[in-house]
This record gives sequence, structure tokens and C-alpha cells, in this order.
Amino acid sequence: MQLITKSALKLPVTYSFRALARSYATVGDKIPSTSVHENSPGNEVDLSKETAKGKSILVGVPGAFSPGCSQKHIPGYIKNSDAFKNKGYDQIFVLAVNDPFVTKAWGEELTDKNGKSSIRFLADSTGAFAKDLDLLFDATKVFGNERSKRYALVVEDGKITETFIEPDNTSVDKSDATKVLEKI
Repeated sequence: MQLITKSALKLPVTYSFRALARSYATVGDKIPSTSVHENSPGNEVDLSKETAKGKSILVGVPGAFSPGCSQKHIPGYIKNSDAFKNKGYDQIFVLAVNDPFVTKAWGEELTDKNGKSSIRFLADSTGAFAKDLDLLFDATKVFGNERSKRYALVVEDGKITETFIEPDNTSVDKSDATKVLEKI
């Protein structure tokens, strides 16, 4: 029996590279039916059903009561809620990886400070909704657990038609309400 060494084979070496596209929520994706909660753990909301007809905006934030979310990001949506409505967007949902009691209190505080609006504040308590959209990131150093990336998704008849996802997860730039309004 004769042994063949690697050097004796002299096989050509080929390299291939494959660019992996980000798998974040993309245009054409359906909104997942993962339950989130409004005001209390007993009030489940299925956003796939809520957004099945018409136009909606989903706004994801890293955390309720955090500075970027409370001082700039969500106040912009509250102040511009009529402008979104004038463009045919009937519903705006704000989602945070917090419990429903926190998101309820946060929504009440923001609307008291920034004017009443029809924006609904929802708790993605476990981050499952954000995970289903591949919009969850490790924020343990700041928030103690995984949190939602900052984003805005434009949804028509249950499908994403535009995405505004912050590349660094937390800045308020691409997903700013005025920038979203300019593009829709």
C-alpha cells in the first residue's frame, strides 16, 4: 500500500468568498405574529393582524425612558403624527424591550410632554418580536440585556415597504421621524 502525501497531489487551490447580506428586516418581509403587550401583560397585541390592512409605522427603540428615545426619537413621531396621518399612515406603534407597565407609563409621560397623539406604546418584554425581525442586539453593558435596535419600519398591508435601521443600533438619524416622512 502506497501513501500519497499532500505535496504529491499538487491540487489547485481555489478560494471563494461569499458576501453575506445583512438579514435584518427587509422590504417584502411580513410582520411576524409574535405577541407584544399593551398596558398590561394580559393585553396581547398581534402586530401581524394590526398591520394587515392599511399603512402603519413601527418604531423600535432600545429602551423606554432612555435619553435618545425620550428626548428626540419618539417626541419626533408624536409631534409629526398628523403629518404621517396626512400621508395615509393610520397607525404608529412604538416598541421597546421593556415590560408593559413601563411602556404604558413612558407613553403617558411622553404624550403629556409632547402633545396627545394616537401612537400606541407596546412592550416586547422578552425581545421576541425584535428577534423575529433580526433587530435585537446585545446591550448588556448599558441596559443589562438584549435590546431592540433603533428603527422605523414602514408597513403596508402587513408587509415591510421601507426600512430605516440605525447602523450603530442606537443613534437617532436614519429613523428620525422627519427623515422617514421625507422618504414616504
